[in-house]
Amino acid sequence: MATRKIRELGEEVLTKTCKPVDKLTLRTKVLINDMFDTMYEAYGVGLAAPQVGVLKRIVTIDVGEGPIVLINPEIIETSGEQTGEEGCLSVPGKYGIVTRPDYVKVRALDEDMQERELEGTGLLARAFCHEIDHLDGNMYVGLTKDGLHDVGSGEEE
Repeated sequence: MATRKIRELGEEVLTKTCKPVDKLTLRTKVLINDMFDTMYEAYGVGLAAPQVGVLKRIVTIDVGEGPIVLINPEIIETSGEQTGEEGCLSVPGKYGIVTRPDYVKVRALDEDMQERELEGTGLLARAFCHEIDHLDGNMYVGLTKDGLHDVGSGEEE
């Protein structure tokens, strides 16, 4: 297992649509492990494969409730609304105010290529939406209410 370089805003790979994963190969298993290592080392709660330069529909998430792997995820249900700060490992040192659903249900394959449905509220719902957006070449910066702000700029102190 190893960490990988996180691609940053402006890099073309972050604007591309990812390809579905048909089978779980050794290379894909290594990618998933590396994504977790990279996400944890950067103190993130989610990471999508294009953020490490791989155009596959794979997401890793851990909002403090244990690791989640989503392969070929799709959002199948949403409700409610939440507005709050959102950041991204591909936009270091910045955050924006974004409105997302407060409840999200996703259907995806797990690391054993078994279909499953997961539900999340609050931060997990936000992470589902944020990371799945990456798989279609979309980043949260286009959803911000009033642009990007510097983390730790002293506005809240």
